[in-house]
Amino acid sequence: MNPANPTSSMSKVDPKGILIAFAIMIFWAGSLIFLLSYPISWTDPLVYLGIIVQMYFYTGLFITAHDAMHGLVSSNKKLNHVIGWVAALLFSYNFYWKLFPKHHEHHRFVATDKDPDYHTSDNFFVWYFSFIRQYVTIWQILLMAVTFNILKLFLPTENLIIFWMLPAILSTVQLFYFGTYLPHMGESTNAHHSGSQTKNHFWALISCYFFGYHFEHHDSPGTPWWRLWRVKEKQTA
Repeated sequence: MNPANPTSSMSKVDPKGILIAFAIMIFWAGSLIFLLSYPISWTDPLVYLGIIVQMYFYTGLFITAHDAMHGLVSSNKKLNHVIGWVAALLFSYNFYWKLFPKHHEHHRFVATDKDPDYHTSDNFFVWYFSFIRQYVTIWQILLMAVTFNILKLFLPTENLIIFWMLPAILSTVQLFYFGTYLPHMGESTNAHHSGSQTKNHFWALISCYFFGYHFEHHDSPGTPWWRLWRVKEKQTA
């Protein structure tokens, strides 16, 4: 694999990638539509479950955009980028073509001063806010504000905050913690300067779509998220 081109080892893409990407977007939208009209009671455990579920689907949107950046959603290049662009946009107006070069810089210069995801401090909060500054733009904030003020004319403000905005914020923490902080904190002497979760496919799936298997992702960036468990199996065989 050419480290300057993280997708150079990619084999033919399984068409399942398109179905999985659409499933994540449909589940995100369907869950959100249901929750935006759900009566909120802080004694109702389904409210808290709804926040967690919606957070998980937000993370799925980002993972879908991420896989598109590696050309893994569809073998049709244009369709692949369109799906990635839509998935990123649904996640609080992230801009796919802004994320794209930064992510490939992360792969090319992992854990160096040229890596936009990396921070020399192992302090969670310092690193997290550095990470957020790399990706959040004033345009995202403005578009979210405009959308919020339009939607609150038709939907309960509390529901918009609890089920639309809060899960998106929590998802950035989930993505950062399992996909950046844990894998890249501390000293690492392996080829990809990346750690990895111990093998537990169920936990790896529910924690961050197998991205806790982070060494495996860097070692095989041509593998879609939903097959990273297979790479883990080979690494630990």
